[in-house]
Amino acid sequence: MSTPQNSANPGDFARTVLMPGDPLRSKFVAETYFENARLVNNIRGIQGYTGTYRGVTVSVMASGMGMPSMGIYAHELYNHYNVDNIIRIGTAGAISESLKVRSVVAGIGASTNSEYIMSQLGVRGHFAPTASFSLLETAVAAARELGAPMVVGNLYSSDAFYDRSGAAIEWGKLGCLAVEMEAAALYYNAAITGKHALAICTISDHVLTGEETLPSERETQFTQMIEIALETARRLG
Repeated sequence: MSTPQNSANPGDFARTVLMPGDPLRSKFVAETYFENARLVNNIRGIQGYTGTYRGVTVSVMASGMGMPSMGIYAHELYNHYNVDNIIRIGTAGAISESLKVRSVVAGIGASTNSEYIMSQLGVRGHFAPTASFSLLETAVAAARELGAPMVVGNLYSSDAFYDRSGAAIEWGKLGCLAVEMEAAALYYNAAITGKHALAICTISDHVLTGEETLPSERETQFTQMIEIALETARRLG
């Protein structure tokens, strides 16, 4: 059952996995919120933990940065470890004037400039990666119960972090709320396997205003997004 990227044993991962990009955020979630947390994978420093949250078994594991990396880990969790739900808990840059730094956004869909998806499908047309409605609906209800404002809209998943083209601003004009680098690949892998996925992101910087947070804040202080995801996982059981 182990893979070149994952040394976990069968049954080590819960039905629902929270997936930050940053391994240090994975460690923070496990140490802060889990009871009886145990490390189940640490190959390449991509830390994966399983524990319980309010009586429900939940896992958290990092995805690394970018769609190819997310694609590897999501594929393996869905196909090799029988995971049903992956909830990305990541950061994103705002490309909408309606958002502020530290806002929480759930991606109902993920537009992308990447060939990651279409290069694998071999079909005419363009696949539109979307979240699983059941996860999104559950997350919205959890956010309301927590009194945590969460905006729902379209994300833009880019292959480039340092993008000189200014394309993110144009995607913002089309209604995309924020730019990030993993959601489209996650949604594709969920669709192709018949599983479920949702990306919940905290706005770490603002493309339009230049405002940004510190790296240390991104590791440990974006707790509202984490708590929405954990409550979603608890409701899924």
